[in-house]
Amino acid sequence: MNAPAPYPSTPGFSPAASPAPTFRFDGGAADYLGVAIVAFLLTLVTLGLAYPWALCMVQEWRCHHTLIGGRRLRFTGGGLSLLGLWIKWFLLLIVTLGIYSFWLVPSLNKWIVEHTEFE
Repeated sequence: MNAPAPYPSTPGFSPAASPAPTFRFDGGAADYLGVAIVAFLLTLVTLGLAYPWALCMVQEWRCHHTLIGGRRLRFTGGGLSLLGLWIKWFLLLIVTLGIYSFWLVPSLNKWIVEHTEFE
């Protein structure tokens, strides 16, 4: 039985010929604390309506401090583009009595990944 390939099959890609990329995170606690407090207060003051913007602030900070193979990540998502999805997901959570959360978490992660790229 063959084990699955560790990397997606990409034309011209050879795992044996390419070293594994290096991952580095250069963020600090003081930096994060400032962003986290602002995001929390923004969410609290607006009773959760501004959560998409708060989430984007935290994700921008995370990407700004993440390097993969020496290349920094950049988050391109914005609160306004997430707001419509957030309202839809919130309504689905209410209608399904929270069961939709099993689909919400992967959907939110998909949205974050689709809005993350290399600088």
